[in-house]
Amino acid sequence: MLERATLVWQHLAGSTLLWLALTLLAYQFGVWLQRRLRGHALANPVLVAVALLSALLLLSGTSYASYMNGAGLIHFLLGPATVALAIPLHANWPRLKSMAGPLLLVLLVASLVAVVSAWGLGAWLGAGPESRISLAIKSITTPIAMAVTERLGGLPALTAVLVIVTGIVGGLCAEALYRWLRIDDDAVRGFALGLAAHGLGTARAFQFSEQAGAFAALGMGLNGLLTSFALPWLLPWLERLLAR
Repeated sequence: MLERATLVWQHLAGSTLLWLALTLLAYQFGVWLQRRLRGHALANPVLVAVALLSALLLLSGTSYASYMNGAGLIHFLLGPATVALAIPLHANWPRLKSMAGPLLLVLLVASLVAVVSAWGLGAWLGAGPESRISLAIKSITTPIAMAVTERLGGLPALTAVLVIVTGIVGGLCAEALYRWLRIDDDAVRGFALGLAAHGLGTARAFQFSEQAGAFAALGMGLNGLLTSFALPWLLPWLERLLAR
């Protein structure tokens, strides 16, 4: 019986649709669980899906490359999904224009701090150049992060994990942090989440309000754009600084 089950699994594992279907099912289970728990932050659908799929990959001995052969379509759709966030941005355009100056200043500071602090932590822990690059890109959205990492010689698989972990932690901590700091402006809450926690933070921001989601989408997009242009010249300077 066990041998037959093993043969069936080997046959299914060879199908490119298996991991796509399992990913969608795991995420849908996460959505159902979050509703059952009345939106509890720990029941984040992405966190639930990652935990379930990671366990299944480990138990089945499936490699990341094999998984991506089947679930690569989801990765491809991240790009169009990110572009679609322009719709709530357009709806909140008047306030976006009125806050352009402060938003740009926060963007510059947050982007620089995110890159330098993550890279510095990697250097302090003795990480190699590829790992330091992957760490430095952790705060921008997955499609941009993986493309930039590959171009700069980092590790795309590590980057994907770091980006997801960053987004999950940001989504989990945001509400409690805002209460502690007494921040109740949806524009501020959303923009900060988009800068620090990219796509997953933006999804969390939409749970606050549409305005928070719009500002989170703006922060995520601008941070991805600025970081992708700044890293090629910033990282060599940091590496030279480390070599001294």
